Amino acid sequence: HGTLDLMILKTLDAMGPLHGYLIARRIEQISDSQLSINQGTIYPALLKLRHRGWITTKWGESDTGRRVKFYAITPRGLRQLHDAETDWQRAMGIVARFLKLSKSQL
Repeated sequence: HGTLDLMILKTLDAMGPLHGYLIARRIEQISDSQLSINQGTIYPALLKLRHRGWITTKWGESDTGRRVKFYAITPRGLRQLHDAETDWQRAMGIVARFLKLSKSQL
């Protein structure tokens, strides 16, 4: 839950304003193409993040000259990103402890 939100927010924080296609491609690139993000996934997520006030939108022009909507993280989105990163670090630590256990320790 919230994994794609975290990846979108982190991408925008690291790279600055981007349009949806580039956000999806960057997530795929960082995942070594293990994740495939299509339009039916990225745009509903971006809409949800915008409604929550975590990102803003602004119309602009892409490198190819097309009119596109650019997304940028807001201060509220930065706070959410920090909270989500903290939650994921804690969850990964818990799971890592379980993976290290042998059958006799369970």
